[in-house]
Amino acid sequence: MRFAFVRTALLASAFILAGAAHAEKLTVGATQVPHAEILEVVKPVLAKEGVELDIKVFSDYVQPNLQLADKELDANFFQHKPYLDTFNKDRGTKLVSVGLVHVEPFGGYSRKVKSLDALPEGATVAIPNDPSNSGRALLLLQKQGLIKLKDPDNIVATPLDVVENPKKLQFRELEAAMLPRALGDVALALINTNYALEAGLVPTKDALFIEGADSPYANLVAAREDNKDAPAIKKLVDALHSPAVKQFIQDKYKGAVVPAF
Repeated sequence: MRFAFVRTALLASAFILAGAAHAEKLTVGATQVPHAEILEVVKPVLAKEGVELDIKVFSDYVQPNLQLADKELDANFFQHKPYLDTFNKDRGTKLVSVGLVHVEPFGGYSRKVKSLDALPEGATVAIPNDPSNSGRALLLLQKQGLIKLKDPDNIVATPLDVVENPKKLQFRELEAAMLPRALGDVALALINTNYALEAGLVPTKDALFIEGADSPYANLVAAREDNKDAPAIKKLVDALHSPAVKQFIQDKYKGAVVPAF
């Protein structure tokens, strides 16, 4: 009896070790806030399902897509579909969305004025320099009545598409990650929420104006055509769509990030 018990225990331990050894590794690229933070929430959930989540943090919007296309990553989580579509078109990649997770309402910030009424004529406004976020910034400025675009619905508009600019605003296009650092040099900066949060800004409190929760720019998980239906990718998306993640987003970010599921 004693021998049988020991043998059974050893077999059970062997099966557990074998299961751990065969856990599938899933490498996902993400920007730190809020994407990597949200991924940390699902990491233990995926571990129980046999998926070892390796989170690779990036500080830009280009490398996560290039590395995904080159199969250095299995998926990434940092961008919205207009950015992904533009990237695919410009770079010849074929990355696809496998699930929407949250919206980061885009906002306008200033350390020099307290309201848009106080924005002086000829003021310098910093906006992202990538086409989809540049268009997003200009559409938001148009919504505030500061400018008018040739095509009022153009999601990839640039400053060249501005046809009415009563305050004669001067646009400075910068890499998105640099925008928080430019706040001291410009009158107004349109900043992606992930970079605003990393810089210690509270979008719902510090932004002079901000997108509503109905923003079409939901952040998504991207994969490649060849692995979009992989079981581990599906497990990742299912975990990100869980009530626990929704609650984490609501509690942690208090309206600065809004669930999109």
